[in-house]
Amino acid sequence: MIVNGKEEQIETPLSVNDLIERLGFTPERVAVELNGAIVPRVKRAETMLKGTDTVEIVTFVQGG
Repeated sequence: MIVNGKEEQIETPLSVNDLIERLGFTPERVAVELNGAIVPRVKRAETMLKGTDTVEIVTFVQGG
């Protein structure tokens, strides 16, 4: 699986929510793209990942 541009050996099946938590991200502060499509927050728990997937996790940063 490719996560944020790096190949990762992650045991699947795994939900998007589980991946976010495993990687230490705060779920409320990220957006997730799976194979080029945004995964809505309400679908993260039911969206299962495979070893061939490409995932991008983007964090929101507050500042000014």
